[in-house]
Amino acid sequence: MAAASTVVVTAAAMASPRPAIRRAIATESNAQRSTAVQTATGNALRHQAVPAPTAAQPIPPSPLTLTALDRESCPAKATACVDLTRHLTWLQSAGRVTFGPVRAEPGPPGSAHATPRGIFQVSWKAGATFVSNIYNEPMPWAVFFAPGGIAFHGGSLTTPSHGCVHLTDENAHYYNDHLPVGAEVVVF
Repeated sequence: MAAASTVVVTAAAMASPRPAIRRAIATESNAQRSTAVQTATGNALRHQAVPAPTAAQPIPPSPLTLTALDRESCPAKATACVDLTRHLTWLQSAGRVTFGPVRAEPGPPGSAHATPRGIFQVSWKAGATFVSNIYNEPMPWAVFFAPGGIAFHGGSLTTPSHGCVHLTDENAHYYNDHLPVGAEVVVF
């Protein structure tokens, strides 16, 4: 006796110019596909309910949310806010969030490279190809706001900075476009 094997007829097989394959019929019903299955041990054609295939979709990350402490710690007049404990930053106007919150990677707390806390103003901005003259590291889309060259800029979200606030390159570009010189930045 021959071993049984199973053949599942797919949509690609349905489009085949070969008549034997076209004869197998699959229909859609209740979000499941009834798939024609033929066994090699006989000529019987039977239908078996098989769930319709789904494309592998990544699970979207849960949205980042601000706590009451975040809102309390960043005054409404600030344009940019940084929560060093939660590694979050956002932009706001009159206390209303206009962008973010997004992930950030500051300097390590308690070290010589800790990101300073306080109220600062954006002093100047650089473009996509800016390189630090201290660390010889790229600082794309830098927005400088604190003494010592501290800035928001594109960088690693897993490796602590030398005191700056790392963002994704995309978010750093957005900050560069939307934080004017003189804007208030609150780091807490």
